[in-house]
Amino acid sequence: MTDHTQTPVADFRRDMLAPRDAVSANFLAYELTRSELAERRGIDNSFETDAQLQAAVHLAREVLQPVRDAFGAFTPNSVFRSQALERVLKDRPASWISTSQHTLGGACDIEIPGVATLALARWVVKHLSDFDQVICECYDPRKGPNSGWVHISLKPPGVGANRRVELSYIRDPGSGRMIYVPGLRASVA
Repeated sequence: MTDHTQTPVADFRRDMLAPRDAVSANFLAYELTRSELAERRGIDNSFETDAQLQAAVHLAREVLQPVRDAFGAFTPNSVFRSQALERVLKDRPASWISTSQHTLGGACDIEIPGVATLALARWVVKHLSDFDQVICECYDPRKGPNSGWVHISLKPPGVGANRRVELSYIRDPGSGRMIYVPGLRASVA
């Protein structure tokens, strides 16, 4: 295990990093590509470019670490997702290319046991110095305070300004379909 917590983000290269190397105070490299679905399906979910790795390390330091500092230990549900993993996850054909920020290394999905999903999303908006999107996804209080998860994205350095967008992904009561709506809120269906 090598400590890369002081390595500048721009200096990260895929060939220098081992899975158990530290990229921030409490996060290891493998946590940025970990996926139970990829493991079950035998999908390679490793970084394809140094830019993806650098974006994920930036996210770990600027998003995951501050959340960890505030709430204690947790494992992100998902950070980087390869195109192959995205296709399986979203049931798309081999020719489909995802535009998800996960495929760039710039997004994570998290939930923390004992912390209500909506409260976690609101904490992120209030306490993180910057973010591109915070999305309260699939939160339905009828299923308990921990239903759903929080999606947080952050643009890597030099890619442009973060938008600070707050959204919720909820079930539309009229159609029953899942839709994105402005603001952080619970499902109303």
